[in-house]
Amino acid sequence: MYAERASRLGGAVVWTHGPSGQGVGRVLPDGCMDLLWHDGRLLVAGPDTTAYVTEGRSGSWAGLRFFPGQAPGFLGVPAHELRDRRVELAELWSPAVVRRLTARVNAAADPASGLEEVVLERAAEVGRPDPVLRQVVDALDAGRPVAATADELGLGARQLHRKSLAAFGYGPKTLGRVRRLQRALALARDGVPYAETAARSGYADQAHLARDVRDLAGLPLGELLGGR
Repeated sequence: MYAERASRLGGAVVWTHGPSGQGVGRVLPDGCMDLLWHDGRLLVAGPDTTAYVTEGRSGSWAGLRFFPGQAPGFLGVPAHELRDRRVELAELWSPAVVRRLTARVNAAADPASGLEEVVLERAAEVGRPDPVLRQVVDALDAGRPVAATADELGLGARQLHRKSLAAFGYGPKTLGRVRRLQRALALARDGVPYAETAARSGYADQAHLARDVRDLAGLPLGELLGGR
């Protein structure tokens, strides 16, 4: 059973997932990174470029999903180094520090709240991410082309690409693509017809939407929504 709520860290989401009896799950790319708790361990999920299949990873999970661009400052690691990866937090930070934080999360009333407290403390130390990163996300979420986004922010194409790699794990074109997918899925889940979903999300047509869903999610749209 999956549940989520808004975090006290602006833009982030706290979520939990208990044993469901289903052996296969599918995490779709969204431009985000997560700090994870699973069976008493702390892990990091990097930004995905395609669906991540969770077959064989049963048990209880908790996580804090950062808003795109937040996690690298928290972790002290550029996002592209973690692209399409799940790693132990101890691979990124001192094992002694991770043991202490893990003990705190394990001793909390629930792991999700423990994770959130750890993240809030660390976020207060490292400060807020570059506000330009939020502007990049907002522009791409609004469907603006990458070139227009760079111009509006006073950035050269290469400068925007470098910032995006470090903050989001991939360039702005890929970020825009995965964010567009999420917009489309939200509409389709609400029952909007696929052709209208494609038009409202910024796809050329329904066929374009179908190709992108298959490329990024690994399933046809109807099968993806039917098996969510």
